[in-house]
Amino acid sequence: MAEYAEIVRDIQQGKYAPVYFLQGDEPFFIDNIIEHIENNALDDAQKSFNQYVLYGKEIDFAQILTAARKYPMMGERQVVIVKEAQELRGWNKEENQQLLMAYLENPLASTILVFGYKYKTLDKRTKVGKSLEKHAVFLHSKKIYDNQVPSWIQSYSSARQVKLTSKAVMLLAENIGNNLQRLSNEIEKLLLNVKDGQEIDERIVHKYVGISKEYNTFELQHALSSKNMAKAIKIVNYFASNPSNNPLILTIFNLFSYFSKLLLVHQSSSKDKNTISKAIGVHPFFAEEYVRASSHYSLPVVLRNIEFIHDADLRSKGINGNVRPDGELLKELVFKLMT
Repeated sequence: MAEYAEIVRDIQQGKYAPVYFLQGDEPFFIDNIIEHIENNALDDAQKSFNQYVLYGKEIDFAQILTAARKYPMMGERQVVIVKEAQELRGWNKEENQQLLMAYLENPLASTILVFGYKYKTLDKRTKVGKSLEKHAVFLHSKKIYDNQVPSWIQSYSSARQVKLTSKAVMLLAENIGNNLQRLSNEIEKLLLNVKDGQEIDERIVHKYVGISKEYNTFELQHALSSKNMAKAIKIVNYFASNPSNNPLILTIFNLFSYFSKLLLVHQSSSKDKNTISKAIGVHPFFAEEYVRASSHYSLPVVLRNIEFIHDADLRSKGINGNVRPDGELLKELVFKLMT
């Protein structure tokens, strides 16, 4: 099974495989690899003759493989991209599997065939799954965990040759979460608004990403860490009055992430900031704040608060009854977390 970075590196070096099968829950990696192939495999003059973008709902296996077996016109290669391949009918039919496996065993060297199979996965224990894993560049695109987001931001920014301060990274991570497409879009927006080589700090993020300087998830966590009830309520009131920019589901997710990190702090045998930073996936500068916060929230209180957050999540979805406006639910939750 191939890794995302390895696939992109090979494409950038002009190394292409005959078949790519890109599947999984995280669409960013799938879309990004397809975009790299679309943009780099053929020059602009060749694309109109030799690049085909097909959609799973509109075609069948026979049409895909007929296109793949064509020879390029006035060029050395052609590209056949099947987007939304999870919508392609007949994946479980024996005749379609046989057609695909026959092609995989003897693909046309001048064709780059790409399947974008998003939000689902093929069972690799099946014949066709085994064949794809053996003969194609096979990517299983997984959602990254919350504690991996800061590292992903730094890695993406480094690849785009821009440096973000630690505070800027954490501001993006805590307020956007693991939505990689939105994160990449926001980083690209930042690049358009800074000079070449300029370091991006939290002030630039506040200005161009649309995150309020005073009222954001990052500042709410600061208020929680220091048990500053007055500041926390001000931020929650702001969230309640601006729900489109501060959706409750994202705030609840970030609160769960915050207290989950505190749980890891309590479970750690060492309170050294470097040890804690590795355990919870934040910069050592921010690890100190989590250590301080753990003194305000004992282990039983952290466990209790995680239960409060879980209950609020269910109520926000109408599962536990007692439906209330999002703003009121959030105010109640934050008050319970801090008392």
